[in-house]
Amino acid sequence: MPTHKKDDRTGAAAAALTATEVAVARRLADLTLTDRPFARIGAEIGLSEAEVLAIADGLRERGVIRKFGAIARHQLAGYRHNVMVLWAVPPAQCAAVGERLARFPEITHCYERLPAFEGKYTLFTMVHFHEEADAARLREIAAVAEGADFKVLRSSEEFKKISMEYF
Repeated sequence: MPTHKKDDRTGAAAAALTATEVAVARRLADLTLTDRPFARIGAEIGLSEAEVLAIADGLRERGVIRKFGAIARHQLAGYRHNVMVLWAVPPAQCAAVGERLARFPEITHCYERLPAFEGKYTLFTMVHFHEEADAARLREIAAVAEGADFKVLRSSEEFKKISMEYF
């Protein structure tokens, strides 16, 4: 079993992981897309789904893991045309406009950036299309940004998208 040293990032919570906790944590880093991912993890290492969930919850409570999140591998899902759209939204309106933008299924990331990029772009979104970036759809999306000026940056190549490995 690998040893885990106490460090400033994880503290004592990570210092005493059992071999079973490590086995579960390794598999939590990259969940398989299935109806019952925790049952599958359990089957792989000889635990029930309930035991895997209890271990995952215990790791979260101890601060070893913070959250579960999805990594959108949009290229593999057929989204070949991807743009980052920068929005010039007043900081006081970023939360409201960001919530409206995030409702679009084409948008996978929506976040505020302060200080503003180029002195005015405060809200950034990643927008994904199956076909060539659709100008009409971008105008629909822009309509919920209350007329904010925006800048479109096109992705030409993806260099890196991997999950962190801790064990």
